[in-house]
Amino acid sequence: MSPDTYALLDSGNFQKLEQVGPYLLVRPAAQAVWRPRLADAEWQRADAAFSRFSGGDGKWEVRNRKLPEAWTIAMPAVGELVIRLTDFGHLGIFPEQHSNWSRLAELVQERTQRRQETQVLNLFAYTGGSTLACARAGAAVAHLDASKTSVNWGRENAEQAGLKDKPVRWLVDDVQKFVAREVRRASKYHGIILDPPSFGRGPKGETWKIEEMLPPLLADLGQLLAPDFSFVLLSSHSAGYTPLALTNLLSEICPANTGQISSGEMVVLDSAGRALPSGASCLFVKAE
Repeated sequence: MSPDTYALLDSGNFQKLEQVGPYLLVRPAAQAVWRPRLADAEWQRADAAFSRFSGGDGKWEVRNRKLPEAWTIAMPAVGELVIRLTDFGHLGIFPEQHSNWSRLAELVQERTQRRQETQVLNLFAYTGGSTLACARAGAAVAHLDASKTSVNWGRENAEQAGLKDKPVRWLVDDVQKFVAREVRRASKYHGIILDPPSFGRGPKGETWKIEEMLPPLLADLGQLLAPDFSFVLLSSHSAGYTPLALTNLLSEICPANTGQISSGEMVVLDSAGRALPSGASCLFVKAE
């Protein structure tokens, strides 16, 4: 493995051992109900480990060497991304999205090769992996997140990946309010991406609850799809939002007879090929 990339080394006992650039990290993994494959001595080599509190946040325990405030790693289809240790255990990347990033890039490239305009809307966009994959492939992207910190991190990633001059609108806004305005403006997009959290708050304290608000949001997004749109990608890390559940939700705005819909667990493979489940995703690709 190249020292400037990401790799899952092992998982088990509700934890995962990750190589993130030059550093070894241990983080919680609720789905890792099995026993670790590697010896305990390998896990003890970790440079830092994250422990989660009941409220969702937690703390990092630095073990074998001090970590910098930030460092970079290279990710397929995206380029270099900035890594940081956050109070919630996140690093700024979701490795389970790698295959989605590659597929999104392919879909945008197909439109680019046909000289078709590609406007993409990325909601709950976090630090911008999907945004950068689409922008690198030739799309104009509206990148929206309620967190100013995440949007600024996305901008930083774009600069680090050599994409700062790509046509990306970096937006800090409440998703529901923004989408409602886009419906009134009759805006249209050729691709829509969303990875909604279970719960969240907008920049002005707006509340997001996935079980209440995802179905009406999807109905509004259906009105933003251009007649020649190409794809909608819906993913989730929330309990109960299985591949089948996401398929049923997405089918309400993307009828199966108008294209191809595929869904599955998002996974990360460790060094021995064992898969760690990490959420679910569903992709609709419209028939040409």
